[in-house]
Amino acid sequence: QVQLVESGGGLVQAGGSLRLSCAASGNIFSINAMGWYRQAPGEQRKLVAYITSGDSTNYADSVKGRFTISRDNAKKMVYLQMNSLKPEDTAVYYCNAQIGPLNSWGQGTQVTVSS
Repeated sequence: QVQLVESGGGLVQAGGSLRLSCAASGNIFSINAMGWYRQAPGEQRKLVAYITSGDSTNYADSVKGRFTISRDNAKKMVYLQMNSLKPEDTAVYYCNAQIGPLNSWGQGTQVTVSS
């Protein structure tokens, strides 16, 4: 089992930046990939970005060129650097870990971008 704790959310003006962090603990050696998802009010949770154990990355079209996902295996951390933020990026952001067919989720961190 893997436990995930997010941090780094907050309120920022459009055009600003935030860095989200996700601390992983537990059976981290079985993790295949880690990612960030977001859920805006009234919408489904959607993939923002993920990074595999081989450091391959993938991004949603809406964040390409603005967001960067990275990981620090020694610190058991995954990060999401978010630049040029837009009001439509406002959502609760969740850290995700894939272990085979299973998923673990963090509790989420709110990101609010004001116009």
